[in-house]
Amino acid sequence: MDHIVTVQDAVTAFADFIEPTDAELDAIEAEMPVIRAEMELLDAQIIVIDRTPCELDERRIRRARRRVLAAHREYVNGANGQTGGVA
Repeated sequence: MDHIVTVQDAVTAFADFIEPTDAELDAIEAEMPVIRAEMELLDAQIIVIDRTPCELDERRIRRARRRVLAAHREYVNGANGQTGGVA
């Protein structure tokens, strides 16, 4: 006979493993400047989806791209300095 597992049992069976570990939270916190910069770039790109970008829009997108690159550089350089070369 096949046993049918309810959705609740399937979800709560692994409840202990659902929460992120402290190491995962620290990794997310370290990457937050990159995440914020990417969100800013995405916002700038969303603004011009349905229209032709004006000069101000183009500047905003270029500035956001530079911030993403700078945030990535800082993140990678920080990771290299803290973990001995793992990026």
